Amino acid sequence: MDSFEYNASPARVIFGSGTLKKVSEELSRANPIDLLKGILGDVVSGVFTEATMHTPVEVTEKALEQIKSSGADSIVSIGGGSTVGLGKALSIRTGLFHLTIPTTYAGSEVTPILGETDAGRKTTRSDPKILPNTVVYDVDLTMTLPVGLTATSGINAIAHAVEALYSRSTNQIINLFAQEGVKALATSLPVLVSEPNSQAARSSALYGAWLCGICLGSVGMSIHHKLCHTLGGSFNLPHSETHTIVLPHALSYNAPKVPGAMEALAAVLPGSEGDATRGLNILWGKLKVERSLKALGMQESDIDKAADIAVSNPYWNP
Repeated sequence: MDSFEYNASPARVIFGSGTLKKVSEELSRANPIDLLKGILGDVVSGVFTEATMHTPVEVTEKALEQIKSSGADSIVSIGGGSTVGLGKALSIRTGLFHLTIPTTYAGSEVTPILGETDAGRKTTRSDPKILPNTVVYDVDLTMTLPVGLTATSGINAIAHAVEALYSRSTNQIINLFAQEGVKALATSLPVLVSEPNSQAARSSALYGAWLCGICLGSVGMSIHHKLCHTLGGSFNLPHSETHTIVLPHALSYNAPKVPGAMEALAAVLPGSEGDATRGLNILWGKLKVERSLKALGMQESDIDKAADIAVSNPYWNP
């Protein structure tokens, strides 16, 4: 076996159905005083509902002012990646305990990474203090996730695992997480397209998303994520939909240089017949997702600008 290094992200995870009921108990871990006697009540010092895609710093600053004026002693973020991202941005600025309750498959909740947009440029940074203190996964909260967003959010998670497989800092442990995460999502997402109320498929998808999120938070990403951050931060394209469109192209571009990763990925993609790109495209077909950046609002005239931004501060790529 090859030698490797593996650093675990020490977040506490509560996974299951009905786990939302444990939020009060978990928040009490933030302070010896019983902070919460119920999800709602006079212990809630305020609610901020303006979380925005790609975490613009101006939104964070507005929320920060509300925190300061309310005297809040902890942060609860509940929602998709944008909400979780805002919670992380606030927590790293204030030092407050952060409990997050994700309702999509973004994976941000288990990473020490924060992506923020300022003046049309999206940048990322990593710090152990960014990692939420506790994650509560409640499958029940994903049951009403629209089918379209279910598909693209799940693909967003798969993208984390794909790039983890050929990351410069990958290792055997992360490879196991990546394969298991992709396998769980590749089998559950097609079921959810036709049976969105399947509790078993929802549970499997959330489990897969968690594993893929761990991949994202543990090793470096490459050209796929760089392109998506550029298109999202500078052109305001929707996050998961952009990941969905770019991933097959990024994978095909890197394929000749990463045969081991391609083999590992093909092994967990149904119908791949040894070809990971084929398996990916078969899955995309089952999920009936949009495949064109033009449909998201990308203009052909912006391609050169996007390329310039992407290569101005590139991620390592095989």
